[in-house]
Amino acid sequence: MATIPLLPLFYLPPVSWCAAAWNGEDMLIECWENYQKGSLRNRCYIAGPNGIQGLSIPLVKGKHQQTPLQEVRISYDEPWQRQHWRSICTAYGNAPYFEHYAAELAPFYERRYEFLFNYNLDLLEFILCDKLNWKGMFECTQDWLPTQAYPLATDLREAFSGEPGVWPEWFIPVRYPQVFEERHGFLPNLSVLDVLFCCGKRGGEILNAANPGYPDHLPK
Repeated sequence: MATIPLLPLFYLPPVSWCAAAWNGEDMLIECWENYQKGSLRNRCYIAGPNGIQGLSIPLVKGKHQQTPLQEVRISYDEPWQRQHWRSICTAYGNAPYFEHYAAELAPFYERRYEFLFNYNLDLLEFILCDKLNWKGMFECTQDWLPTQAYPLATDLREAFSGEPGVWPEWFIPVRYPQVFEERHGFLPNLSVLDVLFCCGKRGGEILNAANPGYPDHLPK
């Protein structure tokens, strides 16, 4: 039975994505797919004062739908880094662990990355490995294979929706305190950034509980 999830690379991925990764001994990151418009590859969702808020990274114009993901370039025609960081500070400035991680996260919104893939991968390593202490290892795919064609991995490349409030059937939302919960109620499956700032290192417990019995609950 496969124990390694094969996952697409997202911008600050949702809790369901991280739960799948957390319960794997290691993970495979899809490196050879084409960019998919309207997906989470350049978009994430956080809990702001007015409810769920989307953050989207603008891309250099072109036929992204046919462009290999590793070749998709980030656009800096608008100050999206400043806008994203301002939104993150507004959303999580009062979170219990914001001061623990904000200074180390801020440089990701100052340094200019050329490629979306590299930016997403560095952010993922910072949050999942460095701060939440995931003990597995990343491995990038060496070639493109069709859906469900990887013999040693559970293929989750098509498992995640680009819309908030939609998640795979095997994902079990686990409640934890959120900054604006009294105003909006608990909002499940936001970006892992929400778990990091609200729960700190205990976020690993949330991710582990959100997908018990991995990989038994995953589609074959």
